[in-house]
Amino acid sequence: MYSNMGEAALEAVKTEEGRNAFITQNEKFIIGCANRFTKRYITKSDDEWSIALIAFSNAMDTYDAEKGNFQSYARLLIERRLTDYIRTQARFAGEYSTEPYVFEGNVDEDSDAAAYQMHIVRATSTSDENPIRDEILALNELLADYDISFMELTTCSPKAAKTKAACFQAVCYMQEHPDLVDKMRSSRLFPIKIITENTKVPRKILERHRKYIITATEILCNDFPLLQEYIK
Repeated sequence: MYSNMGEAALEAVKTEEGRNAFITQNEKFIIGCANRFTKRYITKSDDEWSIALIAFSNAMDTYDAEKGNFQSYARLLIERRLTDYIRTQARFAGEYSTEPYVFEGNVDEDSDAAAYQMHIVRATSTSDENPIRDEILALNELLADYDISFMELTTCSPKAAKTKAACFQAVCYMQEHPDLVDKMRSSRLFPIKIITENTKVPRKILERHRKYIITATEILCNDFPLLQEYIK
């Protein structure tokens, strides 16, 4: 057994099997770094995940135990690679987010995003096979036990940047603690006290945006790949 993560990384790079096993063991750390840096929810289908994964592997190859903690070094490389990626993607900075009401077929004609919303409406229109609509129906059935509807995200989503960051922190904490998610599902009680004590997110924010955080958590912790993209 290795005394620290750095020693384990240095040993892991000696074989391909060791490298793959070490990366698999630290997937939660890798995606956590990407989440915190981008301030949004990253899944394994995102480019950011691939970039973070490559950066982590590179950190294993270039790590020097005399230069400090491996986790700090790996996090630094991941952030550098993501920074470079975001700069190359700057031309996409004008992309629009998707409001939940659009999934019901409604378009805000006065919005700058009207054309984009119309595209989403067409993509999610009723048909024999409609994966996104199927996901919404499945999610609504799941949320019914919490007395929440997916469409409530329009009114309960955080608006201010600081509030969004706080909610994001709460969702990340839930995502990183599946046992807490399981407990929430069985009791149908939102663990405000535990989240506040461990993340320092103000209780008032958690209470005000409880439905949003629960919904986002369920989307990210279940098999809803399409909704995971939109919840970002």
